[in-house]
Amino acid sequence: MLHVGRGAGARLAGLTLLAGCAVNPATGAREFMLVSESQEIAMGQEADPSIVAQMGVYADTAMQAYVTRLGTDLAARTERPQLPWTFRVIDDPVVNAFALPGGFVYMTRGILAHFSSEAELVSVLGHEIGHVTARHSAAQMSQQQLAGLGVGVGSILAPELAPLLGAAQAGLGLLFLKFGRDDESEADRLGLRYMVRAQYDPNEMPNVFRMLGRVSSLSGGGRIPEWQSTHPNPENREEEIEQAIAQLEAQGQQFEGFTVERASYLRRIDGMVFGANPREGYFAEDVFYHPDLAFEFTFPTGWQHVNLRQAVVAQSPEKDGIMQLSLAEEATPSEAAQVFLGQQGVQREAGWRDAINGLAVSSAVFRASTEQGTLAGLVAFVAHGGRVYRLLGYTPVERWSTYSTPFGRAFESFARVTDRSVLEVQPARIQIVTLDREMTFAEFERRYPSSVASELVAAINGIDTGATIPAGTEIKRVVGGASP
Repeated sequence: MLHVGRGAGARLAGLTLLAGCAVNPATGAREFMLVSESQEIAMGQEADPSIVAQMGVYADTAMQAYVTRLGTDLAARTERPQLPWTFRVIDDPVVNAFALPGGFVYMTRGILAHFSSEAELVSVLGHEIGHVTARHSAAQMSQQQLAGLGVGVGSILAPELAPLLGAAQAGLGLLFLKFGRDDESEADRLGLRYMVRAQYDPNEMPNVFRMLGRVSSLSGGGRIPEWQSTHPNPENREEEIEQAIAQLEAQGQQFEGFTVERASYLRRIDGMVFGANPREGYFAEDVFYHPDLAFEFTFPTGWQHVNLRQAVVAQSPEKDGIMQLSLAEEATPSEAAQVFLGQQGVQREAGWRDAINGLAVSSAVFRASTEQGTLAGLVAFVAHGGRVYRLLGYTPVERWSTYSTPFGRAFESFARVTDRSVLEVQPARIQIVTLDREMTFAEFERRYPSSVASELVAAINGIDTGATIPAGTEIKRVVGGASP
């Protein structure tokens, strides 16, 4: 897997675990497996809504249908065609793809922007499908859940807080579970097997590993997946796949006439959002701006923060303070505060503010009893733009004196945004250019400048910055998206 998401709400509770030896359908090897196929499907079906809610589906129905068609055709050629295969394009700028048990496969728009052909896309779909057919995801999910991993302290604070905390950990790099070298290499080989069965040119697959190597080496251009020591390096995976392709050719396999589809694929991603979409909120250092909702909020310096679909969450450097900004379901601040403070185990200690920057507020200092101990916190419900926002900060009670002031200062920063440069900011997008003559990459950059670094433009095109590009080549540039 390229970067596997763990759990996202999936649980084994209520499912009967069946332990024993089974024959792996994709590899033919006998192995010890804790879950049945029906349990795999149940875990995937339970996790999928959380993945969609927390990460969001890319709002391009044509692209969704395209990826589903390719994935479905590929899955039908595997050893497990009977699974209820589901393919989704996730609205996330990360260069990433992952799979859940039972046939749920996810591709981010970030990785789609980096592919240069349909065959490259199919190779990664095949890789993720391989994790499912070889039951890698099922094994990892069962190990995780049997270990009893949870979302940590504080879930009593609101019924919906537990999944949000889990998602926050994902955004902070704490929730992804990586497969080991053997599983990754096996998924690569299975991906190669499936794309050859579908008659896609396997020589496009090494391009993906070269792209991943380039992207991993860049420090800019958005969030980049980290490759841990338990994984084969992209360079090693490229070499192994090239050797596997050479072995197929030595056995008499011919790939002449197999599908690549470069030009048609590039037309499909022309205009695709590239990088983080500022319309959904963005950070300028510690200040979070949301153009569509017209507000800003400043987090304490040095805190890790992440913008999720359902909340903006931050964690203190010492990891003992949590802050969350989200929408409340109630119609007024007072109603929202009443519901929050009426939860079992939550006790109101004192009032705080009734207005912030001209906005009506209902707020309180509180304590909450949890299984992990007593928490102290500050909560404020703010009316703005016809919505009610919940500002929540909490810490173990013995640390309250450390965090009460930072919580208060952050909450007091919530304000309307009137700056037109913030309100009108737009995302960057991929634009496809057809070269009318041969030119160097440097000449291309001068004639068709991009709004991201040259190294990133080269990476998304799979070329070197010193390359000479032939006439007639369709090539990507990135336009727009400059933040204020």
